[in-house]
Amino acid sequence: MTARFITFEGGEGGGKSTQVALLTEAFAHAGLGVMKTREPGGSAGAEAIRGLLVNGAVDAWDPVAETLLFYAARMDHVTRLIRPALEAGQFVICDRFTDSTVVYQGVGKKLGEGYVQSLQRLTLGSFMPDLTIILDMDPAEGLRRADRRGEGENRFESMDVDFHHAVRAGFLRLAKDEPARCVVVDAAQPIDAVRGAILAAVNERLGLALS
Repeated sequence: MTARFITFEGGEGGGKSTQVALLTEAFAHAGLGVMKTREPGGSAGAEAIRGLLVNGAVDAWDPVAETLLFYAARMDHVTRLIRPALEAGQFVICDRFTDSTVVYQGVGKKLGEGYVQSLQRLTLGSFMPDLTIILDMDPAEGLRRADRRGEGENRFESMDVDFHHAVRAGFLRLAKDEPARCVVVDAAQPIDAVRGAILAAVNERLGLALS
């Protein structure tokens, strides 16, 4: 069985970390090699950059500088962690990847989707996820959930509501443009219902029988 790269995307408070953990458990229960990771972060170098990106003032970085930091972290993450795991036959499940940069910086920060996609090609070529699960939720509810969670890494959560509505629209447009790779799941459902929808999508798209 060929290992696959699965990513989770969506706005704030949609439950990505929870569903990444649940899907990882389903792979392990089925006896399949699996590794979970996150962005920004994952590798040691990328984790060092993460602190610069998720903490501090909303306007701490110019959008171009911010995007370059994301791709510096991503290059290290892919080179040192994701590619080796896939080559070793492990499925890799990642909480956010390049789509977040396209949407958050390209759309939300108005840098331009094409600009961000050009950086993707320059740094990682054609390397992309095999399947992307987009957890969709009304931004107001997502921000309320994120605020209750209170994990402290709230730089992006602190951006204005128009930014978050633009992010949601960007993810939904991405799903429409790339239906072979992207699946949208209603994240406002109970956790078990979201998990079931994700398992159904993964099983259908990747030919698996996870439960």
